Parts: sequence; structure tokens; C-alpha cells
Amino acid sequence: MKKVILEKGREKSLQRHHPWIFSGAIKQVEGKPGRGETVDIVSIGNDWLARGSYSPDSQITVRAWTFDKDENIDRDFFRRKIVKALEFRQRLSGIGTDFTAYRIIAAESDGLPGLIVDRYGDFLVVQFLASGVELHKPLIIELLAELTACKGIYERSDVAVRLKEGLTETAGLLYGEEPPAKIEIREHAQKFYVDVRQGHKTGFYLDQRDNRDYLYKHAVGKTVLNCFSYTGGFGVAAALGGAAMVTNVDSSAPMLAQGSENMQLNGIDEKRYENIEADVFCLLRKFRAEGRKFDVIVLDPPKFADAKNHMDKACRGYKDIAILGFQLLNPGGQLYTFSCSGLMVPELFLKITADGALDAGMDAHIIKRFSQAPDHAVSLHFPESQYLKGLLLNI
Repeated sequence: MKKVILEKGREKSLQRHHPWIFSGAIKQVEGKPGRGETVDIVSIGNDWLARGSYSPDSQITVRAWTFDKDENIDRDFFRRKIVKALEFRQRLSGIGTDFTAYRIIAAESDGLPGLIVDRYGDFLVVQFLASGVELHKPLIIELLAELTACKGIYERSDVAVRLKEGLTETAGLLYGEEPPAKIEIREHAQKFYVDVRQGHKTGFYLDQRDNRDYLYKHAVGKTVLNCFSYTGGFGVAAALGGAAMVTNVDSSAPMLAQGSENMQLNGIDEKRYENIEADVFCLLRKFRAEGRKFDVIVLDPPKFADAKNHMDKACRGYKDIAILGFQLLNPGGQLYTFSCSGLMVPELFLKITADGALDAGMDAHIIKRFSQAPDHAVSLHFPESQYLKGLLLNI
């Protein structure tokens, strides 16, 4: 077996079952492993620590498959991991009944680093984001087809993170039937059309499911501003929950058009919502100048930071929209604010939001803290897997 030897003292994270080994922790690589190939990870004293996939192009040079020395990385390994992930989802309340779209495999949290699998009705959408799962792609697709009885598997690995692994972006059908242009899914009382071939991520922000449902249950009679609305998830939830008026704002006209289709799918009168194509930051300043106010504001921006050197700019962005959000609320209004940047830890996000309230001249109470839906599993040993954090604030 090819081997990665760690620098002295760099084995502690692996002993806590954290799956990542960064390039700076490696003293020596033996055996010339290829991209994605399985290697043993040992301490400088040659104590066996883990077995993982090797990625020479990435700062995360090894991602651990297993911490069991007797476990081989073969067909049985991948089958066990996929079965375990499926069984976990089946134990979650509402899977396949209250909602028909959900995450089946959440990468490192399910012991399959770099693999994302989402189910949309009869179809699976997959992302292979690391060289280890890329190497085993044919086997993984074969097992997913066998174990899920899906009609088709479509790949959405057209994401820049693959470039860091020395891989190219790719998308297309991998198994079975081509998915339709629109897949209708259900989330509790809400219905949505999803374009898994062209939409963001795998087509929809499934991680916000429970948070949308919370707004649905607390929107009666409210005026709601839904910022970075994408295809209208929070807007549909609010309108269907009895909001008096919903304003969706996004910079993409096609996404707003899909949002309107989702409103119509749920039978929402077009007089109860409006769509505005605009830069959110500019529009919020315009609303502030006009004195326009709302009862509820949702701030669910795209990822502001995907690298540590972007964090200062991200912090300024989150604070800026927090200030504007607070200033546009009616007395007693509520702010739903989120960050999906994995590098943004909850404590820092709370501090930035609190600073934003101060600069806006507002006092606020935390009503609720939000995270991702439980099918987007969070591993106890991998805190980075809790990437989505949010706050519900009342002024």
C-alpha cells in the first residue's frame, strides 16, 4: 500500500476522526500514488492512522475513507456506506412523504468525501467534488442505481471546486433516463418546479427546507421582502402561509420567472407578490431612501467566501446587508438572515449581525437559530459540515 507520512504532532486531528489532511501536515509520500488513489496515512513513528484518497493538486491532500485498519476500499466498502446513508435518511421524519426531494449522501458526513447525492422524486443528481470519488465514479453510479431504484442519475459536477482537485468541470446523464426540464417536488405544504440540469447546485436549495417551513407557519398577514430569492423558495412559503404581500428580489430574470411559475404552481394570486430584478445591495439602499418598510425580511445570499483570503470582504458584505435589513423593518419586524459560507463560523456570524444592528441603531432579540435540514447531515467529528447558519431576529 502506498503511504503518506505525517509531520511530527500532526496526527491529532486524525485521532479525533477529522477526515482532512492538508499538504502542510505531510512530511513524505511513498510509492508515487496517483490522483484519487488510496493511501495509508501513518505517523512519523509509523503508527497506522487512517486510509484515504490522495489528491496531489489540492491543499486537502488526503481525505480519509476509514479509520479501521481492516477495512478495504472496495465495492463492499462503498455499498456499506451508501446503504448506511440511505438507512439514516429513512429514519428521518417526513422523508418521501412530507417532502419528495432530499439529500441522500452528504460527502464527509456520510464517510464519502466529496460526494453529494440529492434525490428529486424518481431522479438522482450527483456531484463528484474530490479526486477519490471521481476515481470510483463508475462503481458509485452502479451502486446508486441498484440501491435507490431511480429512473435516472444526472451529474452536476460543473463547479469550480473541482479545479482545485485537478479535475475539470462536467455535467450530463450518467445512468437511465434524462430528467425532465422541470421536476415537480413537494415540501410539506409547498410545491416547486426544479430544473436539475441548469439550476444552482443540484437544482434547488434543499438545505433550507425546514427554515422555509418555519416562515410558512409564521407569515400570516405580513409584508415580506425575500432577498436573493432564486426560484422563490422563501417567497412561496410566505405567500402560501398567508403573507399579505411578498416581494422577491434577485439579479437573475430567468430565476425570477421560475419563481413566478412556482407561485402559480401553488395557486398564489399574482396580486399577492411582485418580482424585482435588481442588485440586492443597491435596491435595499433605494428602499431605505424611499422609506419603504416590511414586516419580515429574508436575507439568504449566495456564498460570500469560499477561501480564507475572501473572509474580510465577506464579513463586510454580511454586515452591510444586516444594517440595511434592520433599517427596512417595521417596528416589531423580523429579520431572517443566513450564511451558507462554510468558513463563516456561527459565533462570527452572530457578532457581525450584532454589529450590524448597532450600526443600524436597533436593538434585537434572537427568536431562533437556524441550520441545514437534517438530511444534510452534520458529523460530530467534522464541524465544517455545519455550513448553513441563520438567525431569526425581532426588533
